[in-house]
Amino acid sequence: MALFKPNYKFKRITDISTVFLKEAGIGSLILDVDNTLSTHHGDVLVDGLQEWLDTMKASGINLIILSNSKKRRVEPFAQRIGLPFVSLGLKPLPFKFWQTLRLLNAPKQETAIIGDQLFTDSLGAHLSGIKAIILDPIEPEPMLSFRIRRYFEKILYKHYKF
Repeated sequence: MALFKPNYKFKRITDISTVFLKEAGIGSLILDVDNTLSTHHGDVLVDGLQEWLDTMKASGINLIILSNSKKRRVEPFAQRIGLPFVSLGLKPLPFKFWQTLRLLNAPKQETAIIGDQLFTDSLGAHLSGIKAIILDPIEPEPMLSFRIRRYFEKILYKHYKF
C-alpha cells in the first residue's frame, strides 16, 4: 500500500506554491497532462495554469511533461505552454521517469511528479525514486478502466492521512 501513497496531496495544481516546493526541497517538476493541466483529452488549460507556469519558471523550477498519451496528443499541448515533453510514458514503469530526469538534468531527490492517479503517477514516482504530488482529478473519466481505478483509489485514500 505504501508504494501507492503520494508524498503530498492537493486539490488543484494552482494550489501548489513555490514556497511549498522550496520547503519540500523540490526544484524540478514532471507534469502529467490529462486531468492535471487540462481535462481528460481536453485542450483548455485549467484556470490560472498559465500564470502558475510563469511563476514556476520565474522561480527557477524546472518543468517537463510526462504523459501516457501519444505524441500527437501531447506535442501541441506542450508547445502551447512552452514545455518539453515525453509521450507514451508507460507509467507506472520507471523508464520514462528516468528519461525525464536526464532531460531535466535533475537529481531524483529534488524532483516530483504532479498527477492525478495513484496507479500511474504515484506508483511510478515511487518506482523511479522521486516524490509524488497527487491532485484531485478535474473531472471523472467516462471509460470503465478509469472508473475501476478510481474505485480502488478511494479505498486506498481511506488509509492515508495528509
